[in-house]
Amino acid sequence: MLKGLGSPASPRAAASASVEGSSGPAACPRSSPSSPRSPESPAPRRGGVRHSVPQKLAEALSSQYGLNVFVAGLLLLLAWAVHAAGVGKSDLLCFLTALMLLQLLWMLWYVGRSSAHRRLFRLKDTHAGAGWLRGSITLFAVITIILGCLKIGYFIGFSECLPATEGVFPVTHAVHTLLQVYFLWGHAKDIIQSFKTLERFGVIHSVFTNLLLWANGVLNESKHQLNEHKERLITLGFGNITTVLDDHTPQCNCTPPTLCTAISHGIYYLYPFNIEYQILASTMLYVLWKNIGRKVDSHQHQKMQFKSDGVAVGAALGLTALAATIGVVVVYLIHIGRSKTKSESALIMFYLYAITLLMLMGAAGLAGIWIYRMDEKSLDESKNPARKLDSDLLVGTASGSWLISWGSILAILCAENHPSYTWYNLPYSILVILEKYIQNLFIIESIHREPEKLSEDIRTLRVVTVCNGNTMPLASSCLKSGGVAEDVAPRGRDLPPAANGNVHMREGCSKEDEKREESSWGESPSPARLPCFLQGNAKRKVLRNIAAFLFLCNISLWIPPAFGCRPEYDNGLEETVFGFEPWIIVVNLAMPFSIFYRMHAAASLFEVYCKI
Repeated sequence: MLKGLGSPASPRAAASASVEGSSGPAACPRSSPSSPRSPESPAPRRGGVRHSVPQKLAEALSSQYGLNVFVAGLLLLLAWAVHAAGVGKSDLLCFLTALMLLQLLWMLWYVGRSSAHRRLFRLKDTHAGAGWLRGSITLFAVITIILGCLKIGYFIGFSECLPATEGVFPVTHAVHTLLQVYFLWGHAKDIIQSFKTLERFGVIHSVFTNLLLWANGVLNESKHQLNEHKERLITLGFGNITTVLDDHTPQCNCTPPTLCTAISHGIYYLYPFNIEYQILASTMLYVLWKNIGRKVDSHQHQKMQFKSDGVAVGAALGLTALAATIGVVVVYLIHIGRSKTKSESALIMFYLYAITLLMLMGAAGLAGIWIYRMDEKSLDESKNPARKLDSDLLVGTASGSWLISWGSILAILCAENHPSYTWYNLPYSILVILEKYIQNLFIIESIHREPEKLSEDIRTLRVVTVCNGNTMPLASSCLKSGGVAEDVAPRGRDLPPAANGNVHMREGCSKEDEKREESSWGESPSPARLPCFLQGNAKRKVLRNIAAFLFLCNISLWIPPAFGCRPEYDNGLEETVFGFEPWIIVVNLAMPFSIFYRMHAAASLFEVYCKI
């Protein structure tokens, strides 16, 4: 009875299916089951394995090339950071400039070749390069170009004692940023099927070039934060910690002095946006690299739509958290380092604010997970490089703050003296671990959820129609009618009557057919497990409010560490237990990942919001 489900709906559908499956100008005739070309035959699988060997080899070659470039750049960064003999900042900037110029040549070649063949049909990954993602990277790119202009002004002011590379690098970086944003807008969705080996090397070179530019920005910003941190420790009474400043100020006067001072301060306030731009660009390029030579399935990505209705509660709470964050950051930066009393009060204020916000975020995430668990639905397990990268980045970057939090917990438990603000740090560190754990679960399950396509009434009507042997006409009429049972019922001539929203089965449909049909339609459970106030559209509104609230809260928690509000630096307790240099190394390595986690989580939650 159910064998008809696998047959095409019409001769036209059968013809189109045969054309899509054929590789030549004419479709090959269907082979018999005993033919070597049968799907049951292992010959095509062996051929597929032989065909995939060069692709895997090219991936391995290109990835190893990129890793070697990245390691060489990291060693140059490390040598400059520790003032290695014979290695100066000019050597580092020359290396980074050469990498950017090489990427510019490749991007120009790719864009030129694509425009020359623009009439050809090109495969696209509809999951990659979303519009909101390209819009956000454009915003960060604009601020990055402004940062480059400030660096050029800084070079002009200190031109007497700065090498030429200090001026060439920001100009090259600005041109590189402009062309790269244009490239990502036009080609982030491409699935490259020609010149695949060459393109793999070009894309992976671009990925690691952006990662090195990200590491360079992180290092410069961390040096500035470390200098301020050393000055603040004296006010908290940690006089036994070294306060030797790592000063890189040029050894000449700048004209005019006031303008140069404003430029030098403005540069470090724009570094967080530059850091986010570089890491976003590298992730989009990595997805492009993973898509080279990939076979795309016929499943089409559902277009996301932004809807602002019904999220007043979540948006109001989130905006309140954002306003409170700005106030806390301003007060913190004003009071920290002024005196011991003001510094301790600033730390206590920050911990109380963060504890309250993290508890609310954890509760919202648990509520969202509970709704998903009560309303079980099938998950989309299809291969998707962009979605897999999102999940991996969420877990990987969360480990940065987990490392800092566990270090703080251990320092609190092992310290001999405990200042008053220490006991606020303990619940704060525990909540950081739990909140990110819960939020990751909520986001990962949300992005793997299949969107709701058909209501329960239509699913039941399909069961009835299959039992009657008339599958396709009703299925098509259901889809055309908009998904309500009352609109579909008049079209089916043999449909049974409905009472109280439930459709009664015909006697011709046996219980075995009913069970078989229920299992064939995804084994979707009844929505009666959810409370009455979460049925239907109310459930989507609650989930949208949760996503909107978490989105604004993650932006709120991105602001403090990005703009200098870092209690991990300023409380001084961890430096006393672990030692100044070891703890500073841990924080400098883990903090960039913690900052990026908040922005990446906000981007993922925006996608979740649009998908619900």
